[in-house]
Amino acid sequence: MSEQSEQQKFAVLIDGDNAQASLLPEILAEVSKVGLITIKRIYGDWTTTNMNSWKNSLHKYAIQPIQQFRYTVGKNATDSAMIIDAMDVLHSGDVQGFCIVASDSDYTRLATRIREEGLFVIGVGEKKTPEAFTNACNQFIFTENLTETKEKIIKRKPGKKPVIERPGVHDPLPLLLQGFEMVAKEEEWVHLAALGNALRQLDPAFDPRTFGHERLQSLIKDYPDTFVLKLDDSKTPPVAYIALTTQATPD
Repeated sequence: MSEQSEQQKFAVLIDGDNAQASLLPEILAEVSKVGLITIKRIYGDWTTTNMNSWKNSLHKYAIQPIQQFRYTVGKNATDSAMIIDAMDVLHSGDVQGFCIVASDSDYTRLATRIREEGLFVIGVGEKKTPEAFTNACNQFIFTENLTETKEKIIKRKPGKKPVIERPGVHDPLPLLLQGFEMVAKEEEWVHLAALGNALRQLDPAFDPRTFGHERLQSLIKDYPDTFVLKLDDSKTPPVAYIALTTQATPD
Protein backbone atom coordinates (compact mmCIF):
# COMPACT_ATOMS: atom_id res chain seq x y z
CA MET A 1 0.00 0.00 0.00
CA SER A 2 2.78 2.45 0.91
CA GLU A 3 4.62 1.87 -2.37
CA GLN A 4 1.50 2.54 -4.46
CA SER A 5 0.55 5.59 -2.40
CA GLU A 6 3.95 7.15 -3.16
CA GLN A 7 3.45 6.81 -6.92
CA GLN A 8 2.02 9.68 -8.90
CA LYS A 9 -1.47 8.90 -10.13
CA PHE A 10 -2.17 9.30 -13.86
CA ALA A 11 -5.27 9.63 -15.99
CA VAL A 12 -5.02 8.13 -19.49
CA LEU A 13 -7.44 9.78 -21.92
CA ILE A 14 -7.61 8.35 -25.43
CA ASP A 15 -9.09 9.93 -28.54
CA GLY A 16 -10.40 6.77 -30.17
CA ASP A 17 -10.89 8.52 -33.50
CA ASN A 18 -7.18 9.12 -34.07
CA ALA A 19 -5.31 6.51 -32.04
CA GLN A 20 -4.28 2.90 -32.69
CA ALA A 21 -5.95 0.18 -30.65
CA SER A 22 -3.14 -2.27 -31.43
CA LEU A 23 -0.66 -0.14 -29.44
CA LEU A 24 -2.73 0.11 -26.26
CA PRO A 25 -0.60 -2.36 -24.23
CA GLU A 26 2.58 -0.48 -25.13
CA ILE A 27 1.01 2.89 -24.32
CA LEU A 28 -0.16 1.74 -20.89
CA ALA A 29 3.27 0.23 -20.21
CA GLU A 30 4.97 3.56 -21.03
CA VAL A 31 2.75 5.49 -18.62
CA SER A 32 3.21 2.84 -15.93
CA LYS A 33 6.95 3.60 -15.97
CA VAL A 34 6.30 7.03 -14.44
CA GLY A 35 3.17 6.54 -12.38
CA LEU A 36 0.12 4.56 -11.33
CA ILE A 37 -2.75 4.63 -13.82
CA THR A 38 -5.99 5.19 -11.92
CA ILE A 39 -8.23 6.53 -14.70
CA LYS A 40 -8.51 5.00 -18.19
CA ARG A 41 -11.05 6.41 -20.62
CA ILE A 42 -11.49 6.26 -24.38
CA TYR A 43 -13.70 8.66 -26.30
CA GLY A 44 -15.52 8.15 -29.58
CA ASP A 45 -18.80 7.41 -31.32
CA TRP A 46 -19.34 3.77 -30.37
CA THR A 47 -22.30 3.49 -32.74
CA THR A 48 -19.90 3.58 -35.72
CA THR A 49 -17.66 0.82 -37.09
CA ASN A 50 -14.60 3.02 -36.57
CA MET A 51 -14.51 2.05 -32.90
CA ASN A 52 -14.76 -1.72 -33.44
CA SER A 53 -11.01 -2.22 -33.06
CA TRP A 54 -11.17 -0.87 -29.50
CA LYS A 55 -14.00 -3.05 -28.20
CA ASN A 56 -11.88 -6.10 -27.35
CA SER A 57 -9.56 -3.91 -25.28
CA LEU A 58 -12.24 -2.41 -23.05
CA HIS A 59 -12.68 -5.40 -20.73
CA LYS A 60 -9.12 -6.66 -21.02
CA TYR A 61 -7.60 -3.39 -19.81
CA ALA A 62 -10.56 -2.10 -17.76
CA ILE A 63 -11.05 1.02 -19.87
CA GLN A 64 -14.20 3.10 -19.56
CA PRO A 65 -15.78 3.92 -22.95
CA ILE A 66 -17.22 7.42 -23.29
CA GLN A 67 -19.89 7.88 -25.96
CA GLN A 68 -19.74 11.04 -28.07
CA PHE A 69 -22.12 11.27 -31.01
CA ARG A 70 -21.06 12.95 -34.23
CA TYR A 71 -23.59 15.70 -34.72
CA THR A 72 -21.93 16.84 -37.95
CA VAL A 73 -20.75 14.42 -40.65
CA GLY A 74 -16.99 14.52 -41.10
CA LYS A 75 -16.40 16.46 -37.88
CA ASN A 76 -14.56 14.88 -34.95
CA ALA A 77 -16.61 15.70 -31.87
CA THR A 78 -14.45 13.58 -29.59
CA ASP A 79 -11.96 16.32 -28.78
CA SER A 80 -14.46 18.65 -27.10
CA ALA A 81 -15.90 15.86 -24.92
CA MET A 82 -12.42 14.71 -23.96
CA ILE A 83 -11.26 18.23 -23.10
CA ILE A 84 -14.28 18.88 -20.88
CA ASP A 85 -13.78 15.55 -19.12
CA ALA A 86 -10.07 16.27 -18.63
CA MET A 87 -10.83 19.58 -16.93
CA ASP A 88 -13.25 17.84 -14.57
CA VAL A 89 -10.54 15.32 -13.65
CA LEU A 90 -8.00 18.12 -13.26
CA HIS A 91 -10.13 20.06 -10.80
CA SER A 92 -11.01 16.93 -8.84
CA GLY A 93 -7.40 16.78 -7.66
CA ASP A 94 -7.39 12.99 -7.88
CA VAL A 95 -4.39 12.69 -10.23
CA GLN A 96 -0.93 14.22 -10.54
CA GLY A 97 -0.48 13.59 -14.24
CA PHE A 98 -2.24 13.05 -17.55
CA CYS A 99 -1.53 10.98 -20.64
CA ILE A 100 -3.28 12.34 -23.75
CA VAL A 101 -3.34 9.83 -26.58
CA ALA A 102 -3.98 11.73 -29.80
CA SER A 103 -2.21 13.21 -32.81
CA ASP A 104 -4.44 16.28 -32.98
CA SER A 105 -3.27 19.84 -32.35
CA ASP A 106 -6.69 20.58 -30.82
CA TYR A 107 -5.29 19.25 -27.53
CA THR A 108 -2.46 21.78 -27.40
CA ARG A 109 -4.27 24.21 -25.12
CA LEU A 110 -5.46 21.36 -22.90
CA ALA A 111 -1.90 20.17 -22.32
CA THR A 112 -0.76 23.72 -21.62
CA ARG A 113 -3.60 24.32 -19.16
CA ILE A 114 -2.87 21.12 -17.24
CA ARG A 115 0.82 22.04 -16.98
CA GLU A 116 -0.13 25.46 -15.65
CA GLU A 117 -1.54 23.62 -12.65
CA GLY A 118 1.82 21.94 -12.09
CA LEU A 119 0.80 18.49 -13.35
CA PHE A 120 2.91 16.27 -15.61
CA VAL A 121 1.60 15.72 -19.14
CA ILE A 122 2.57 12.85 -21.42
CA GLY A 123 1.44 12.93 -25.02
CA VAL A 124 1.29 9.88 -27.29
CA GLY A 125 0.75 10.19 -31.02
CA GLU A 126 2.14 9.69 -34.49
CA LYS A 127 5.13 11.55 -35.88
CA LYS A 128 2.75 13.66 -37.96
CA THR A 129 1.54 15.29 -34.72
CA PRO A 130 1.98 19.09 -34.95
CA GLU A 131 4.89 20.50 -32.95
CA ALA A 132 2.51 22.80 -31.08
CA PHE A 133 1.03 19.77 -29.30
CA THR A 134 4.27 17.83 -28.81
CA ASN A 135 5.98 20.87 -27.29
CA ALA A 136 3.01 21.57 -25.02
CA CYS A 137 3.63 18.25 -23.22
CA ASN A 138 6.35 17.47 -20.68
CA GLN A 139 7.07 14.31 -22.63
CA PHE A 140 5.80 13.15 -26.00
CA ILE A 141 6.08 9.55 -27.21
CA PHE A 142 5.81 8.75 -30.90
CA THR A 143 3.77 5.62 -31.56
CA GLU A 144 6.26 4.61 -34.25
CA ASN A 145 8.77 4.06 -31.44
CA LEU A 146 6.40 1.62 -29.76
CA THR A 147 6.03 -0.67 -32.73
CA GLU A 148 8.31 -3.65 -33.18
CA THR A 149 9.63 -3.53 -36.71
CA LYS A 150 12.48 -5.11 -38.61
CA GLU A 151 13.04 -1.90 -40.51
CA LYS A 152 16.13 -0.20 -39.11
CA ILE A 153 15.87 3.50 -38.50
CA ILE A 154 19.62 3.91 -38.38
CA LYS A 155 22.48 2.00 -39.97
CA ARG A 156 25.53 2.17 -37.72
CA LYS A 157 29.17 1.46 -38.43
CA PRO A 158 31.71 1.05 -35.61
CA GLY A 159 33.42 4.32 -34.74
CA LYS A 160 31.43 6.36 -37.25
CA LYS A 161 28.46 8.68 -36.98
CA PRO A 162 25.09 7.00 -37.59
CA VAL A 163 23.56 7.34 -41.02
CA ILE A 164 19.89 8.29 -40.93
CA GLU A 165 17.81 6.13 -43.26
CA ARG A 166 14.22 7.14 -42.53
CA PRO A 167 13.04 10.53 -43.84
CA GLY A 168 12.33 13.02 -41.08
CA VAL A 169 14.78 11.49 -38.59
CA HIS A 170 17.46 14.10 -37.92
CA ASP A 171 20.94 13.78 -36.47
CA PRO A 172 20.54 14.14 -32.67
CA LEU A 173 24.11 15.37 -32.06
CA PRO A 174 23.27 19.13 -32.01
CA LEU A 175 20.54 18.48 -29.43
CA LEU A 176 22.85 16.26 -27.36
CA LEU A 177 25.47 19.01 -27.28
CA GLN A 178 22.90 21.63 -26.36
CA GLY A 179 21.62 19.46 -23.53
CA PHE A 180 25.16 18.81 -22.28
CA GLU A 181 25.95 22.54 -22.21
CA MET A 182 22.69 23.14 -20.36
CA VAL A 183 23.62 20.90 -17.42
CA ALA A 184 27.42 20.94 -17.47
CA LYS A 185 28.02 24.53 -16.35
CA GLU A 186 31.43 24.35 -14.69
CA GLU A 187 31.43 20.59 -14.28
CA GLU A 188 33.55 18.30 -16.47
CA TRP A 189 31.47 15.16 -15.92
CA VAL A 190 27.68 15.22 -16.09
CA HIS A 191 25.23 12.68 -14.67
CA LEU A 192 23.65 10.88 -17.64
CA ALA A 193 20.20 11.10 -16.03
CA ALA A 194 20.58 14.88 -15.76
CA LEU A 195 21.39 15.02 -19.46
CA GLY A 196 18.25 12.99 -20.20
CA ASN A 197 16.11 15.44 -18.22
CA ALA A 198 17.65 18.39 -20.07
CA LEU A 199 16.98 16.79 -23.45
CA ARG A 200 13.31 16.32 -22.55
CA GLN A 201 13.10 19.98 -21.56
CA LEU A 202 14.63 21.06 -24.86
CA ASP A 203 12.53 18.65 -26.94
CA PRO A 204 9.61 16.83 -25.24
CA ALA A 205 9.54 14.37 -28.17
CA PHE A 206 13.18 13.32 -27.70
CA ASP A 207 13.39 9.54 -27.46
CA PRO A 208 16.49 7.36 -28.07
CA ARG A 209 14.23 4.84 -29.80
CA THR A 210 13.70 7.33 -32.61
CA PHE A 211 17.37 6.78 -33.45
CA GLY A 212 17.37 3.01 -33.05
CA HIS A 213 18.44 2.78 -29.39
CA GLU A 214 16.59 1.56 -26.33
CA ARG A 215 18.53 3.83 -23.96
CA LEU A 216 20.32 7.18 -24.00
CA GLN A 217 23.58 5.54 -22.95
CA SER A 218 23.58 3.42 -26.10
CA LEU A 219 22.89 6.47 -28.28
CA ILE A 220 25.77 8.38 -26.71
CA LYS A 221 28.14 5.55 -27.64
CA ASP A 222 27.45 6.33 -31.31
CA TYR A 223 29.49 9.52 -30.88
CA PRO A 224 32.90 8.44 -29.50
CA ASP A 225 34.57 11.44 -31.13
CA THR A 226 32.31 13.78 -29.15
CA PHE A 227 31.41 12.10 -25.87
CA VAL A 228 33.04 9.73 -23.41
CA LEU A 229 31.16 7.65 -20.84
CA LYS A 230 32.22 6.27 -17.48
CA LEU A 231 30.43 4.11 -14.92
CA ASP A 232 30.66 4.46 -11.16
CA ASP A 233 30.51 0.82 -10.07
CA SER A 234 30.65 1.75 -6.39
CA LYS A 235 26.94 2.53 -6.53
CA THR A 236 24.10 0.03 -6.97
CA PRO A 237 22.99 0.14 -9.69
CA PRO A 238 26.07 1.67 -11.38
CA VAL A 239 25.73 5.37 -12.23
CA ALA A 240 26.70 6.64 -15.69
CA TYR A 241 28.49 9.94 -16.31
CA ILE A 242 29.28 11.71 -19.56
CA ALA A 243 31.91 14.25 -20.63
CA LEU A 244 33.14 15.82 -23.85
CA THR A 245 35.91 13.74 -25.38
CA THR A 246 38.13 16.81 -25.83
CA GLN A 247 37.76 17.87 -22.19
CA ALA A 248 37.68 14.57 -20.31
CA THR A 249 40.67 13.85 -18.11
CA PRO A 250 41.56 10.26 -17.20
CA ASP A 251 40.79 9.08 -13.66
